[in-house]
Amino acid sequence: MIIEDEPKIASLLKEFILSYPGVNRVSGVFESIEKSVSFLNHPDNQPNLVFMDIQLADGICFEIFSRATIHCPVVFCTANEQYTLQAFKSNGIEYILKPFDEQDVHAALDKMVKFRQAISPDEGLIRSVKEALMATSSYRSSLLIRFRDSYIPIAVDKIAILCLENSLLYAYTIDHQKYPVYKTIDEMEQSLDPKLFFRINRQMLLNRTAVSEIKPYFNRKVLVKTLFPVKDSPVVSRLKVAAFLRWIEQA
Repeated sequence: MIIEDEPKIASLLKEFILSYPGVNRVSGVFESIEKSVSFLNHPDNQPNLVFMDIQLADGICFEIFSRATIHCPVVFCTANEQYTLQAFKSNGIEYILKPFDEQDVHAALDKMVKFRQAISPDEGLIRSVKEALMATSSYRSSLLIRFRDSYIPIAVDKIAILCLENSLLYAYTIDHQKYPVYKTIDEMEQSLDPKLFFRINRQMLLNRTAVSEIKPYFNRKVLVKTLFPVKDSPVVSRLKVAAFLRWIEQA
């Protein structure tokens, strides 16, 4: 489905979509919020993917989400980046800037295919998930920190941020202390509860309680403001933005 109020762009977008291997139909091209809502509210009109312009003739496209149910992913096509954060919170899997070309559209469709493959039934995976659910949780509840000539235990929920600095991992605590952690960031990621900690990039694990504000950043990344000062401002890598925002909302 295409929602775009500029006929030439809509026509070009449809051409690019139909040139992608395996795509043989566009269920409809709509230029307004009203027509899009009317189409989507019919139970038989649920597309697999929507390409959606943000600024339409009769308003901003996000109104559609409050008036119709969209179960599928959305690729947003727009001339500016100011709506990045809201887009990823509205089923967004990609954010294409105008003017776009066939390669941009096909890259978005590639991502859709990978998502569908990732969620397709896998008996081995299902069995592993069942086993994991039956097992007792073994997530770390505390961490022994080497401090001077001894070790001190620190509860993991008191750790705000784990950050790599000059190849050494440091723990920033909620009481504004900083300690070296002689483990790899991969080891820590595996041992910490993913409901509490999120790996926002290669260098940093972030505790949910440390987040005070989230701002759009260049190249479709987001900048995180924390309650506890760190050497470098936390930036969520572009490919992790959607998962990070879902993680924050599921608190």
